This record gives sequence, structure tokens and C-alpha cells, in this order.
Amino acid sequence: MSITVEQPTGARLLTADEQEVAVPATLRYTSADPQAVHFVFPPWISLDGEEVTWTFARALLQEGLAAPAALGNVQVRPYGTARTVVELRAEEGVAAVTFPTSALTRFLLSALRVDG
Repeated sequence: MSITVEQPTGARLLTADEQEVAVPATLRYTSADPQAVHFVFPPWISLDGEEVTWTFARALLQEGLAAPAALGNVQVRPYGTARTVVELRAEEGVAAVTFPTSALTRFLLSALRVDG
């Protein structure tokens, strides 16, 4: 049986003109895909009005909390002392989203507990 961890959290989308837009996000981990994490964003932030889910390596998220790390279209790095930025690259452009580092750490610890 698969176990899923979901954690709603607040994030901030960094705009091209250096503004920050508050955005809700859901962090998701499932034991059926133990090497991945999923970041789910609401439809209103996407260009096509559809919910957006980015899936990437759990290890990348873990590494990026301490130092810049990148794999494929995703880069994770510290952003000041209490935030972490996740850059998501697609054909349409780049989305840079900041999260409280404490929320990402709590999420990772929950996912690791599921793995036992």
C-alpha cells in the first residue's frame, strides 16, 4: 500500500520586475515513487489556466537546502537565511518560487519517516 504525504504551504513567485506574488502550493510525496517529490501549484499561476505539478528528485531538494543544486530543468538553492528558491525551467520561460526553508525541511523529514 502506498503512503502519501501532502503539505500545503505558502510560497512566493518572483516576477521579472522583482516583485513577489504570494502563491499557495502543495508539497507531495508518495511512497509509490520514493525518489521524487511533487510541487503542485494552482491553475491561476499557469499560462494555460491548468493546475501545474513539477516532479523532481527528492535528493535534489535535500541538497538544494544547503547549497545550490541543479538537475535537468530544476535548480534549488538557499535564498537568504530562511528561504529557499526553486527555479523551474520550461519552454515558456523560468519560474522562480521561494519557500520557507523550515517548511521544505519539515516536508522532507515527513517523507523520510514514511520510508522508515
